[in-house]
Amino acid sequence: MKTVITYGVFDLFHEGHVNLLKRAKELGDRLVVGVTSNEFTKQRGKLLLADSLDIRMANVRNCPYVDEVILEDHYGQKVEDIQKYKADVFVIGDDWKGRFDYLKKWCEVVYLPRTPGISSSSLRTAPYPKISFGIVGSGRIARRFLNEIKTVHGGVHAEHVYNPNKESAERLAAEYPELTVYGSYDDMLGSCKAVYIASPHETHYAYAKKALLQGKHVLCEKPLALKESEAQELYKIAEERSLVLMEAIKTAYCPGFNRLLSLVGTGFIGEVRDVECAFTKLTPTELRERSDREYGGSFTELASYTLLPVIKLLGCKDLSIRFESQLDENGIDLYTKTYISNGKVFSCGKNGLGVKTEGELIIAGTDGYIRVDAPWWKTSRFSIHHEDPQDVQTFQVDFAGDGLRYEIAEFVDRLQGWHTSDYHLTKEESIKIASIFEQYLEYRKELRNK
Repeated sequence: MKTVITYGVFDLFHEGHVNLLKRAKELGDRLVVGVTSNEFTKQRGKLLLADSLDIRMANVRNCPYVDEVILEDHYGQKVEDIQKYKADVFVIGDDWKGRFDYLKKWCEVVYLPRTPGISSSSLRTAPYPKISFGIVGSGRIARRFLNEIKTVHGGVHAEHVYNPNKESAERLAAEYPELTVYGSYDDMLGSCKAVYIASPHETHYAYAKKALLQGKHVLCEKPLALKESEAQELYKIAEERSLVLMEAIKTAYCPGFNRLLSLVGTGFIGEVRDVECAFTKLTPTELRERSDREYGGSFTELASYTLLPVIKLLGCKDLSIRFESQLDENGIDLYTKTYISNGKVFSCGKNGLGVKTEGELIIAGTDGYIRVDAPWWKTSRFSIHHEDPQDVQTFQVDFAGDGLRYEIAEFVDRLQGWHTSDYHLTKEESIKIASIFEQYLEYRKELRNK
């Protein structure tokens, strides 16, 4: 019996998929098909999927030319499967021509022509209008966003930019000619479907509210708001108008961090008892975060990251919260520790702009602990440790680019209606983080007055 093996995502199962599988089966007696998992698909850069893994596997399984369906979830698996299933022929579309020649060591490699004029990408975007983004702000994070959005397919484009300092927006547009510069925020809102807010922290609430009231979807850099009531109001407006509102804490949407949370949830380290994490950097005094007395400082700049795993693991209810800060001569916090407990689990988050420490995340449990080395907020590798020092499990998950592509992809997913769950960062979690920011700013005010 001659065995043929092929792989694919098979999203929005269509005529092109059927034709490829039919021609693959004609090359042998038995056809084995690997369907790529959601996580591995995202690792390889395909960030937008319309169908769930269950649906994709069921569609392939129901195809009359397919004899066996397997799950593909890691690099190197093709070599393993070819040997495991004793495949004689490896088949793939000719848009990958030459890419899999290395498999000729184990079997014949055949590149089949695709069905002209049809693809999952075209089907995915065809029913939906183009998503035109307007960017508020033209600083460092806006540049990262512009680079990352190009990796996300699905009719999404950044085409507009607004900054009250028009010269700054013009400098950004000189680097990215696809951008149209606006001197008025209202004018830009009239030209886009969604906005990405990358302006100073204290402006997020007002920009987001105005966009939502004008019917625009909003992806807002962290923190979404500096007061609990403001965050609640923004989500209420979004819900009333059926708009997507997301806070862009990039770690929340990244594959590695979510794999970590899933393993904790399955009890790999028993019951969680302590969470410790740090995010610090040495920042020049002339930058905004070191010179803005009102809204600068280590907490407002970095605490969104360190609060994320704490809120994810301790929840949002019945939390006791305490802060300790070291201020400079201008009253800006150079180093802050945040202690949070729900009565059962303790946590400590450390943030610094003028103090540097190891940027690790450690989650302690009753059966072991998880360690994520710096920079943990770009989670790509972590280890699970138990009582026996030799008993260590290591996990590796790709973190692509600057990581903003994951939040952009989720935003588009939700905007297009492919997926509507906000479990990566829920409304309640986002509001709770805003509440903690509000508490901290009050604490720092009192500390300055001592």
